[in-house]
Amino acid sequence: MLKLGHRVYEDELPLVMAIVNRTPDSFYDRGATYAEDAAMERVAQVVAEGADLIDIGGVKAGYGDYVSAEEEIARVGAFVGRVRAAHPDLVISVDTWRSEVARVVLSEGADVLNDAWGGHDPALVDVAGEFDAAIICTHTGGLAPRTDPHRPAYDDVMAAAIADTLAYADRALAAGVRKESVVIDPAHDFGKTTFHSLEITRRLEEMTCLGYPVLVSLSNKDFVGETLGREAGERLPGTLAATAVCAMAGARIYRVHQVRETRDVVDMVWSIAGRRPPYRAIRGLA
Repeated sequence: MLKLGHRVYEDELPLVMAIVNRTPDSFYDRGATYAEDAAMERVAQVVAEGADLIDIGGVKAGYGDYVSAEEEIARVGAFVGRVRAAHPDLVISVDTWRSEVARVVLSEGADVLNDAWGGHDPALVDVAGEFDAAIICTHTGGLAPRTDPHRPAYDDVMAAAIADTLAYADRALAAGVRKESVVIDPAHDFGKTTFHSLEITRRLEEMTCLGYPVLVSLSNKDFVGETLGREAGERLPGTLAATAVCAMAGARIYRVHQVRETRDVVDMVWSIAGRRPPYRAIRGLA
């Protein structure tokens, strides 16, 4: 069972998480959904395309202008409430590492805290436990928020990702987060070279067998671009190739920009793997 805030999933089928950026400087959409009405249109679009949940972010992950907690709250706080009112059944995640932001967005109706920075704020798990929220526990190799890796080195990158995400999960459980509301994420690109991200992709089954659902955030990332020599707007085929590999390994949640294409790839791979029945199967039978 997987519990994401107000929603409980009894089956084991994969979920697609659509990215909604409330930032003016996103590496991918360049601020296309920074304005609140544009962001609401994006939410309606991805829901129509089959997104199971959305992930709202108010701060660019990488380098850029400083964004205070107050500004982050201004970008995502009331917006979460607006999305909740418009889409009462939708699972809402917020991409934040700050406990003060987490408290506001959960009060507004968010279900999930997506901590892309590996527990940098130790109080985040306490807020998740207090609100009976789900939390996504990532591996970043100890990087501070919004910093890029510089020559990160691991004896075994997958072993490090497993150890750190499980330790984070343990802290969440100790803070009162339900086990069925804990998700782990190896965090491609974060604290990693392209070689590290490729390795955790091909070894992902070592993480999916641990008893926690695994989220992968692959969409248009640098490791895809560097592997293929493609800029951000040209990385969809590479992203979908990495998505297929992770789907075969059993990743449960896929954080993406392109919902429809990801949904088809993941559903097809899960059907090939025997985990999902075809939508229709009448060929040779009718």
